[in-house]
Amino acid sequence: MVMRQADEIIYLDHAATSWPKPPEVLDAVSECMRNSAANPGRGSHQMAVQASRVLFDTRKKLAKLFHIKNPNDIAFALNTTGALNLAIKGFVKPGSHVIATSVEHNSVRRPLEYLKRVVDIEVTYVDTDESGVMDPKRIQDAVKANTSLVIANHSSNLLGSILPIADIGEITRKKGIKLLVDAAQSAGILDIDVERMGIDMLAFPGHKGLLGPQGTGGLYIHPEVDLEPLMHGGTGSQSEAAEQPAIRPDRYEAGTQNTPGFAGLKAGVEYILHETTEKIHNKEWALTQRLMDGLLSVEGVKVLGPTLGEQRTGIVTFLAGEADPSEIAFILDQHYGIAVRSGYHCTPLAHEQAGTSATGAVRASVGYFTADAEVDALIAAVQEIMKHYR
Repeated sequence: MVMRQADEIIYLDHAATSWPKPPEVLDAVSECMRNSAANPGRGSHQMAVQASRVLFDTRKKLAKLFHIKNPNDIAFALNTTGALNLAIKGFVKPGSHVIATSVEHNSVRRPLEYLKRVVDIEVTYVDTDESGVMDPKRIQDAVKANTSLVIANHSSNLLGSILPIADIGEITRKKGIKLLVDAAQSAGILDIDVERMGIDMLAFPGHKGLLGPQGTGGLYIHPEVDLEPLMHGGTGSQSEAAEQPAIRPDRYEAGTQNTPGFAGLKAGVEYILHETTEKIHNKEWALTQRLMDGLLSVEGVKVLGPTLGEQRTGIVTFLAGEADPSEIAFILDQHYGIAVRSGYHCTPLAHEQAGTSATGAVRASVGYFTADAEVDALIAAVQEIMKHYR
């Protein structure tokens, strides 16, 4: 099989990983590898100090983006999955009750199901409607006396729906419950203010909307929230102590960090701060409307999630009549050079809500650098494929 070059691919899989990255990100990773790739916090020589500065400067940029008061309340992780595991397993205690939504990713559901099995917790999954829209009152009605945590996906990675996080945060604050938000599809795209929105923990990836490299991400932890570390080991601080240090972020960052990756993430966040999340979201929303309008004009195509004209992130998931979604994605890749994702997208509960548990679906996801012509190419390809099926 002849593999296409990257510049020949129409990339519509940004919900998995954004691509291409801004040139500034590539330059930052390369510069760090050349000049600052020593161990951060391990030693007092110039390169180690510079590596530490790279990490702290990245925290500062992230704190500015998410309106976090203290950058040291951000613990770095490999990805959103690592951050969510730290938040869930480090916070939830035996006998407690956790509320999550029906559009959660397996990075939330599987840790919760694991804790149900090993430490006897109770979990309630609160339904959205079939388009992924959440009524906050459903969460309020699910609260029990032993509810300690609410987990909400800021935007569904299947449906593109945007959950009312500030409204949910108002409920959790009044009831003294902590709120964990999965920002895998919203960080760098939607405005996030942890104080205003009542967010106690925010899990985010570096490699999606923040435009950084893979292997980067993090967890914001409110100063009043204490988590048990998920990993223990060397931090470069208090090396003489037998126990993990209590200071942040060292308490949650055992082992050597991905310094070049976080240098790239810093550049990605700087790019977003310059462009603004409002501009980025508006561009991606306009692309989704163009794509939805085109797909809905094709006989037999059904688009999932909020209807045309409603707010969503850059995700458009669809069914092409009775055709198998995996086959559609394969044809788009092999015959048209269009990269999309088919299947269940690691979110089976959301597929139950959408009524696609038996089939899965095809997901196209745009990014800030997606062109109108690329969206039009997908529409034309689906039209041609559907003519063949008919």
